[in-house]
Amino acid sequence: MSIPTYPFTAIVDQDNMKLALLLNAINPRIGGVLIRGAKGTGKSTAVRALAELLPEIEVVKGCPFNCNPKDPTNMCEVCREKYERGEPLEYEKRKMRIITLPIGATEDRVVGTLDITRAIKEGVKALEPGLLAEANQNILYVDEINLLPDHIVDDILDAAASGWNVVEREGISVAHPARFILIGTMNPEEGELRPQLLDRLALHVQVENIYDKDLRIEIMRRNLEYEENPEAFRKKFEPQQEELRRRIINARNILPKVKVPDKLLEVVSRLCIKLRVDGHRPDITIIKTAKTLAAFEGVLEVNLDHIKTCARLTLSHRTRRGGLEEPATPQQIEDALNEALIEAKVLEAPRIIPQK
Repeated sequence: MSIPTYPFTAIVDQDNMKLALLLNAINPRIGGVLIRGAKGTGKSTAVRALAELLPEIEVVKGCPFNCNPKDPTNMCEVCREKYERGEPLEYEKRKMRIITLPIGATEDRVVGTLDITRAIKEGVKALEPGLLAEANQNILYVDEINLLPDHIVDDILDAAASGWNVVEREGISVAHPARFILIGTMNPEEGELRPQLLDRLALHVQVENIYDKDLRIEIMRRNLEYEENPEAFRKKFEPQQEELRRRIINARNILPKVKVPDKLLEVVSRLCIKLRVDGHRPDITIIKTAKTLAAFEGVLEVNLDHIKTCARLTLSHRTRRGGLEEPATPQQIEDALNEALIEAKVLEAPRIIPQK
């Protein structure tokens, strides 16, 4: 018997965390989110609540890789061959699942194991699927991601970036689709991620303890109410849940139509140059995320507010100047953005009134 999930819309405060999760749910190609914060701040609760909001997925029946029956770019070799021959692919609808990666998972458990002898004759059929196969079209949740061995984190991030898991053994290479929403959580008191790995996670949220008296009282009330009667509590929040589901589906539908003005592309470019962030991934991530936020709000053009919000989510964990500088603070991001807006002639420079 499964335990009823705490409703996503019942989570008090923590708006940045909820927004980052929703944006990745709308557009998994953003590249995932890292949520950092002390224990007991609702990180795991929010992640587990997310899946309930998402629409059902279509998967090829019997396929161990959860292939999408209507998208040949998200098919294993076997399914794609059938699709190209015009054979009908029997499929079924399923609720999206959270695939949790345990701390002690081995590399074989994550990427899968390959029978070399069979692989030469049978290709992908010789692969014993791992967690990345289960995660295709689902949510991959890595709790305490900072405690995982670096090589396993690398495997996960490689798959998240490319949408494919490639297993190579003794010169034999087999691949299957691995498109998932990547969510990592961690408590910084237990150690940090290497900067090189941090940079490859698209968005970052720092979850803070809540010290507002009324909000803490509301958290207590809701948790007690949920524990006493989970189903009645869930029913109470179902209208908000349904509205959020509708917004997610609508955002997915209009996302391909969202445009970004050239001026804002220039602003993002200037912002990243000013902060001396490493690589070009941050610029691209800000724009992808801003387009998704615009779609979530139901508008077809990115505006300055979208850029401001997404810059904070994207840049607060990025190394700078080849790793010589720490990630930018919120104030540094805001100052650099204001300078970029002035240089791009989106904003006028403030007038300085001479002292008498």
